[in-house]
Amino acid sequence: MKIANRNIGPSEPPFIIAEMSGNHNGDINRAIALIHEAKKAGADAVKLQTYTADTITINHDSEEFMISGGLWDGSKLYDLYEKAHTPWDWHAQLFEEADKAGIIIFSSPFDPTAVDFLEELNAPAYKIASFELVDIPLIEKVASTGKPIIMSTGNACLGEIELAVTAARNAGAKDIALLHCTSGYPTPASQANISTMAVIRDTFQCQVGLSDHTLDIGVSVAAVALGASIIEKHFTLSRADGGPDSAFSLEKQELKQLVDNCQMAYQSIGHPNFISTEAERQTKCHRRSLYVTKAVAKGEKLTASNVRSIRPSNGLSPKHYHTVLGQTALRDLQFGEPLDWTMFQKAKD
Repeated sequence: MKIANRNIGPSEPPFIIAEMSGNHNGDINRAIALIHEAKKAGADAVKLQTYTADTITINHDSEEFMISGGLWDGSKLYDLYEKAHTPWDWHAQLFEEADKAGIIIFSSPFDPTAVDFLEELNAPAYKIASFELVDIPLIEKVASTGKPIIMSTGNACLGEIELAVTAARNAGAKDIALLHCTSGYPTPASQANISTMAVIRDTFQCQVGLSDHTLDIGVSVAAVALGASIIEKHFTLSRADGGPDSAFSLEKQELKQLVDNCQMAYQSIGHPNFISTEAERQTKCHRRSLYVTKAVAKGEKLTASNVRSIRPSNGLSPKHYHTVLGQTALRDLQFGEPLDWTMFQKAKD
């Protein structure tokens, strides 16, 4: 698949998405700085979230609209989203800044009005967040644009993923990527279960990746080694500045490390190979071979006391060791000489 001018797939380096979420902390200048720092770190894209508190929930005080446990314990949903949302009147400027910086920008819409709004901005792709994977009408709306669609799968069973993918394809989506996700904030590495990506790829025949909420970069790097074409990670200028998602977001240098290490993991995959590489050719001479380790007079037999398998590799292969033992030297053999077939003959007895 392709987003803007960037090809995405197993034969391409991993597509790294820096998720801004609410880490702008209500300051457009901070949002602009996040875009430019994401570019400096080497990310391929920066992603926004397009909603208001009123488009994602309602202002209700009952217990079911309160968050219990976790990072946002005690918060009312409406108040959290009011604080974390990216104002819609910032979007055009942020899209312009990303264009100037030379980085792809797109967003997660959370209701149909957000899709219409992002279409006006010519968003090159769309992201469906994990909690919206069950919102089939929203997925159909996004798919009807014909743009590439990335969907996160946190909390979803295989049947729910199938419903979402089927809905997207029936509504016109051609390019679909599914991101394995564990919707814990943060997620312990032991609960990342990134081997799930292979099941998703084989079941739905689409690009796969990881939306990573762990506190480090190791899980993302491992995911690339397992075939992830896309990595999404939350990003902030500084966790010390606070913010709704700052606790599980990468800082600038960490994002660069993520990009660099994911690239390294991708490069290391290569292809099955049993021929010495360029790097190995310089060291092949250090393999073991058979050497004279004690002077042998002409007519004397070769034994375990005067022939050994040692480094380097200029002598006969060690696989001939038992053939060599008991042979008779045709000439005087000096300590440190590599063995070759011309040195001995088979015993006559």
